[in-house]
Amino acid sequence: MPSTTAWYVVILLVAAGVTAAATLPARSLALKVGYVDMPDERKMHSRVTAYGGGGAMFVGVCIAMIAAALIPSIHAVFVGSNEAIGVLIAAAAIFVVGLVDDFRSMSAPAKIAGQVLAASILYFAGVTMWQLKIPFAGFYLLSPSVIPLITAFWVVALTNAINLIDGLDGLAAGLVAIGAGSLAVYGLRLEYLGLLPGQNIGPLVAVIACGVCLGFLPFNFNPAKIFMGDAGALLLGLLMSASTMVIGGRTAPASGVTFFFFAPLFIPFFILGVPLVDSIFAFIRRTAKGQGVHAPDKDHIHHRLIRLGHGPRRTVVILWLWTALLCGFVLFPLFDSRANPLIPFAALALGIALYTWFHPGLRPQQDDELPGPDGGVFDGAGQPAGFGAGPKEEQ
Repeated sequence: MPSTTAWYVVILLVAAGVTAAATLPARSLALKVGYVDMPDERKMHSRVTAYGGGGAMFVGVCIAMIAAALIPSIHAVFVGSNEAIGVLIAAAAIFVVGLVDDFRSMSAPAKIAGQVLAASILYFAGVTMWQLKIPFAGFYLLSPSVIPLITAFWVVALTNAINLIDGLDGLAAGLVAIGAGSLAVYGLRLEYLGLLPGQNIGPLVAVIACGVCLGFLPFNFNPAKIFMGDAGALLLGLLMSASTMVIGGRTAPASGVTFFFFAPLFIPFFILGVPLVDSIFAFIRRTAKGQGVHAPDKDHIHHRLIRLGHGPRRTVVILWLWTALLCGFVLFPLFDSRANPLIPFAALALGIALYTWFHPGLRPQQDDELPGPDGGVFDGAGQPAGFGAGPKEEQ
């Protein structure tokens, strides 16, 4: 276990290093070909900012996966399975979908069709869940007719969740880095306890996702030099959906252990709690108003924090801390079983706190216009007057 873990750290560093090394060349190329996000009255950034971060991440994913295949301690993940190839092909497909969307703003049905295509690739490669653990009901093996639907639903849900939360410099990259790192630790711990096979590809995909985010984050934190675009956000969502399915949906039963009784079903909801909650509220909010799912508004979690008086950087750090806290609920009981009985009550307390803090009718909102960082006028949401936050506005 120590030797294998050390090699996973090496893969993390490879993914981070390659992504960091590729980011500035990707930025230069994006500026040359016009792959940029132009400032306007609907966006916070006041200068032309290059996309291309998604391309650097994709390069990091490919190189890290190749490096992992060359390491004897991790090679078991690649033996007798097409899952690694499936992840790379699905990642390439979703990256192309995001790239086209960045250039041409695809319609919502077209984008979802691309996400379903990537999910289909994962399914045919075997990168999916096999079972569900229903609290107080037991384990259920999924029928072959249901697995494709669940795979497609999960990929669409997570890719859109990451895309929707990508609204401030460094927010999505930081959240996925924390969540993916926690998921990797969780998966490796399950392997150590004998509850997850050593050839499970989930920990490796999570490590790579964490690494590419860490490599990209120094260039994306406020003020961002480069954006990941939909190409990067959808790629991260694909990696997280793949890793959560093969870890959460393949964990062996563990009788008498309270945490593991709930974990397989709820792991992704804790690790990716912030983007998932945000996307669920966005869906409900926009549906109630008769709007499309991708209609822009200013009621995302990060907008509400800015209305409470936090600046963009502080808002990002606060959401990082919330994600780290939620991940702590996943990891702590793995190392100290005495925490098991407290998990349901602590989760409920967190849910109530989040509802109280972010519900628009329970907190005063600042409607006065605020001065922008470069002398412009921003509204109470921290956006330029008339801004409507869509899924692609990172700043």
